[in-house]
Amino acid sequence: MEIKVIVVDNSPELKERLTSILSAMEGVRFLKSFDDAVAAMQFVEENPVDLVFSDVVMPEISGITLASMIYQRESHPEVVLLSGIPGFSLEAWKIRAFGFIIKPYTKAQIADMIKKYRQAAKDGLLERDVVY
Repeated sequence: MEIKVIVVDNSPELKERLTSILSAMEGVRFLKSFDDAVAAMQFVEENPVDLVFSDVVMPEISGITLASMIYQRESHPEVVLLSGIPGFSLEAWKIRAFGFIIKPYTKAQIADMIKKYRQAAKDGLLERDVVY
């Protein structure tokens, strides 16, 4: 099973690091990275995406708001939120994000999230067709 992923982060360094990690993973197809949530949302609306890795704190539209917008779609990808502020984990839980990773993250944490997604898909536990 190939997992199609995108990255949303306004920090060029962190976006490049996460892109590099995901691009090197077997069974992961990195599609594109974005600096802002608006462009990412448009891409999600026009392309099949399985998993979105998004920073929480971004200008204009936060990762929390982006995830909420994504989850309103009839068929949606799952969202993993990333933040250096641990308190955002409660917000991630409230919107039923697939996962939350505290920055700075490690390659192992990203790999674990991919593994969790793969297992949830295998077990039929993804809420892709649930509208919140």
